[in-house]
Amino acid sequence: MSRLLIEEHPVMIIPSLAVKLGVNEAVVLQQMHYWLVKSKHIKDKRKWVYNTYKDWHEQFPFWSERSLRRTINSLEKRGLVLSAMFNQSRMDQTKWYTLDYEKLAVLDGQGQNGQLPVMDGTVNGPAREAEQVNLTKPIPETTTKNTTERIHIPFSEIIDYLNEQTGSSYRPSTKRTWELIRARWNEGFTLEDMKQVIDLKAAEWLHDPYWRKYLRPETLFGTKFESYLNQKPIKKVWREEEFNLDD
Repeated sequence: MSRLLIEEHPVMIIPSLAVKLGVNEAVVLQQMHYWLVKSKHIKDKRKWVYNTYKDWHEQFPFWSERSLRRTINSLEKRGLVLSAMFNQSRMDQTKWYTLDYEKLAVLDGQGQNGQLPVMDGTVNGPAREAEQVNLTKPIPETTTKNTTERIHIPFSEIIDYLNEQTGSSYRPSTKRTWELIRARWNEGFTLEDMKQVIDLKAAEWLHDPYWRKYLRPETLFGTKFESYLNQKPIKKVWREEEFNLDD
């Protein structure tokens, strides 16, 4: 059987929702609902998720970023998707999103007395009915080998940083690289931890003809990752011949 049918994480399309909103809007709304169910970010008694348009585009590579922006804007204008800015830095323009489950209940003909999701992530009354009718439950993590962890783990940013620091050209899409980074991420290590290990080992190995070949994902993100992370920065020992004593 073709790997295209079993290896990719599926995108859900709910026919009844697509009829009411359009296919693009139905797909995006379902995906936002999926992440809201998993989200732990609570603002004003609502769950929120945050993503740039580029981040959303990684989840929907079959659309252009412009089409995706247009779809999200359409959902915002209808009031089904709510957006806000909760970022600490004014320079960070990443938008936060949530769904108006009450309006979804109205859309489904359930009336206007639905209750909004509360802090524990549950939905009561007609809003829950709308969720059951129009939106599916979260896709189980075991549905495919390529789980949704790939969406939120910054694989590209990590490998791009490695390439910048070492002058390499590793691809973030390599399966083994994905597995290594995902393993470390699932152990609780962060993007900053990954960058710190890259910095530490680049400072130690980059200019050594023998060791610089080990500035690669297999070594940096392997089983010794934690020991690399906890090592002290290497201080350069200056030799007399490195100084120009005639100056």
